[in-house]
Amino acid sequence: MNMVVNETLRLYSPVAAVIRKIKKEVRLGKLVLPANLEILIPIIALHHDPQLWGDDVHLFKPERFVEGIASATKYNSAAFIPFSMGPRSCVGMSFATTETKVALSMILQRYAFSLSPTYVHAPFPVITLQPQHGIQVMLHPL
Repeated sequence: MNMVVNETLRLYSPVAAVIRKIKKEVRLGKLVLPANLEILIPIIALHHDPQLWGDDVHLFKPERFVEGIASATKYNSAAFIPFSMGPRSCVGMSFATTETKVALSMILQRYAFSLSPTYVHAPFPVITLQPQHGIQVMLHPL
């Protein structure tokens, strides 16, 4: 279940990007970033970078996380940040992932599901990433 949730968060992070303000001048590789600069961290681009995740970056492949997040990211802690990271990470992260696992467990105990033939895949960023046309699934009792 953890692997499925993590891979879903990698492909479809709750937010597409975060903005941070640099408090003091900092060196980032060859770049020198001045104080008071606002930078945009594109989480969605980071999670879809083939250099970090491999050529199959756009495939749903939960087994990436079979040995945990650290191994999946090749020990690059900033490569997987669906809820941001550090002191400004989302306070609801633990609640959201736990709620997801509980809801999925309850559904999967009683139903198999498949996508409706009318489903159109269209992720849409509003405040958070949402399916533009909803999620049409068909539940089949077990």
